Amino acid sequence: MSQLVYSSKINKIRSFAMYLIFGGFGFMYLGIFTKETAWLMAIFFIIGILCVIFSTVVYFWIGMLSTKAVPIICPSCEKPTKMLGRVDACMHCKQPLTLDKDLEGKDFDEKYNAGKHRREFNKNKNRN
Repeated sequence: MSQLVYSSKINKIRSFAMYLIFGGFGFMYLGIFTKETAWLMAIFFIIGILCVIFSTVVYFWIGMLSTKAVPIICPSCEKPTKMLGRVDACMHCKQPLTLDKDLEGKDFDEKYNAGKHRREFNKNKNRN
């Protein structure tokens, strides 16, 4: 069987911002190839610039969020990493991590971070 590979939330958001930058540059290059049609070139340039600006906003947001993340040492690779939410993955070795004692030993599922799922989990825990 293939083993599932998890990714940390911070790395996912940073990757999304990087893809936005490359996409923005791609739109601007498409604009260069359409320089005979000025309005189409302007549209591609505007979309490209908006992608780069949005990427800057996302990088700033994840930087601020990263300062609030819980710094821990991964028990598997023993490197420092940061956790967002109840469950996350190590930034280095992709090991599933949790700080919630109730979730230890359970299958890794990112649904545990959602508010709705958390309330259902707590309700079921209180019943038992």
